[in-house]
Amino acid sequence: MKGIEIHGYAIVSDDDRIADESGAMPDLLRNDADWAYFQAELDLAALVVLGRLGHEANANPKKRARLVLSSSVPRLERREDGWWWNPATVSWEDAVRTVLPEGGRIAVPGGRRVFDLFLGIGYDAFHLTRAEGVHIPRGVALFSACDEGETAEEVLTKSGLTIGPRQVIDRNGPVSLTIWRRSAAAP
Repeated sequence: MKGIEIHGYAIVSDDDRIADESGAMPDLLRNDADWAYFQAELDLAALVVLGRLGHEANANPKKRARLVLSSSVPRLERREDGWWWNPATVSWEDAVRTVLPEGGRIAVPGGRRVFDLFLGIGYDAFHLTRAEGVHIPRGVALFSACDEGETAEEVLTKSGLTIGPRQVIDRNGPVSLTIWRRSAAAP
């Protein structure tokens, strides 16, 4: 969509998990270098799109514009804490045209249903941080396809993104970051 740039953000374990089996982000995935990078990236965004659980679990002290995905709203509605959107009843094009009419950069920090939805909408970039050496058995996968045996890298490649160089952002973890970008030839 013209004037819109969509960036996904996730920190994952070696087995491509974003949360433990209860749905909570474990301390093993919390990293100060990743957090600083993520916050700086959110500062660049005109809109943050996340699921209801993530919205409820994470305060918004900087009062960033939010679009919260939820099946509990009938369509798209403005609330005190942000816009609430039901993607089953309102298209992405209609929602973003209403919420962000001037366009801009959109940050998508998940959860899994949100990450899966935006695979279909199309990421322009996906910032994949990996807590190396960490495994979360029975945890929540980054993408649904990861539960079916695909790696996050395979999913991102299939969605038309190309991997950039691996950057180590915390040698103590180690924690690394790769930014996947839509190639010029991809739709």
